[in-house]
Amino acid sequence: MKYSIREMYAHEYPLLADFLYEAIFQRDDNNLLPRAIIEEPSLHAYIENFGRMKDDYCLCAEVNKIIAGAVWVRNINGFGSIGDDIPEFSISLYKKYRGYGIGTELMKQMLRLLKSKGYKKASLAVQKDNYALHMYQKAGFKIIDETMEEFIMEYLF
Repeated sequence: MKYSIREMYAHEYPLLADFLYEAIFQRDDNNLLPRAIIEEPSLHAYIENFGRMKDDYCLCAEVNKIIAGAVWVRNINGFGSIGDDIPEFSISLYKKYRGYGIGTELMKQMLRLLKSKGYKKASLAVQKDNYALHMYQKAGFKIIDETMEEFIMEYLF
């Protein structure tokens, strides 16, 4: 599949609501969580006023002029937060674009961007049974902690 990666434009940031919902690992396609779940404060923090904090960066993947996925980081007290000044990853692709290496390329390009900005670490949280765990490990993230449901992962530049 032919795609390109670019910075997401500020006027496209409202799409992050869709990608946040898509980023929620849902084990049962026949019993999906309601979309309103992204309004819960612990989740909404990942997109609220995106672009206004100094550590807000977002890249997106385009396929045939359609934004197919996004990776964004911000420094918040989120599920995968491991300290001040360490941006936390969120990544999501619409289902029909998964399995083509787009997510891996989004991760790689965001890691390059963060390194160029002088960051020393990045983090994320992933459910233990989420298929994306292997992609994060291949990208260089290491498990440093865990909860009952999730692994907390760190990337060292």
